[in-house]
Amino acid sequence: MDIGLPTLGGIEAARRIRKLSPESSILFVSQDTSVHVVRGALAEGAKGYVAKTDARRELLTAVDAVLRGEQFVGRRFSDHDFAGASDARVSDGDASK
Repeated sequence: MDIGLPTLGGIEAARRIRKLSPESSILFVSQDTSVHVVRGALAEGAKGYVAKTDARRELLTAVDAVLRGEQFVGRRFSDHDFAGASDARVSDGDASK
């Protein structure tokens, strides 16, 4: 899924998907590389996040990890700790900053 979905937005779409289908595994592939947005995506239950510019190198690894039930966050974000990000709830307004 992409963060920049028209009308609804990826964060809100993830929120709704998780509400309707908690067992769903959501992997974001997005051009947005803001750490705040990644945190917001994970907070809404996404299992992974890959920047589109890194997808060629990381997408298959990310899909494999998410299908195994693991969290995957692209290497470009390796300087950031996302542990517990799924415990923090973020509104769409906050996630887009």
